[in-house]
Amino acid sequence: MKKVSRIVWGVVLVAVGAVLALNALGIADIDLFFDGWWSLFLIIPCAVGLFTERDKTGNLIGLLIGVFLLLCAQDILSFSMLWKIVVPAVIILVGLKLIFGGMFGGKTATIIKQLQAENPTVQPNGFAAFSGQNMNFDGEVFTGAEINAIFGGVKCDVRGAILEKDCVINASAIFGGVDILVPDTVNVVVQSTSIFGGVSDKKRAPKREGIPTVYINATCLFGGVDIK
Repeated sequence: MKKVSRIVWGVVLVAVGAVLALNALGIADIDLFFDGWWSLFLIIPCAVGLFTERDKTGNLIGLLIGVFLLLCAQDILSFSMLWKIVVPAVIILVGLKLIFGGMFGGKTATIIKQLQAENPTVQPNGFAAFSGQNMNFDGEVFTGAEINAIFGGVKCDVRGAILEKDCVINASAIFGGVDILVPDTVNVVVQSTSIFGGVSDKKRAPKREGIPTVYINATCLFGGVDIK
């Protein structure tokens, strides 16, 4: 996915450079600064994200808003229609995401529910609101954790923990960030619900047999979860 993202951005930059060169040589007269050109800073990243990121909801909402702003700048639509069209559409998209994401979460969602049911004990809790917190499990048996970052950050380090079986880390980032550091001796599987946010999985690799799996159940709202 990262390769696809680089290719798309490369094509965009080459196109912009070519237009500037043609204009400078007098071969063409293409105005890059048309009415509403600034909306491309929202449209292009969101369009790229639809093809390169796991969770599409935030990018779809951003693309919708960007296109609406462009049409308004072109006097095709009126800015006064923002609250009449875009806001209801965004609310509907978020609602559909929550409904169908919960109904059809797939195999990963089923496994996460089973693991949580099998391990009903109280999990270590990491919480940061307008602050930061470090969670370190060196030498401890790790069976899962609950992490919530609201306008703050939480770092959860399980690289030195004892991982005997599959476990779940529930991570919520609301206008904040969560860093999860895992060892190379485990599999990592991510399930996420993201709205103007997302999960960055730097440990993404083919699943290996015979080793524990850490399931990351992430919720991001204007925030992010980084898996390192």
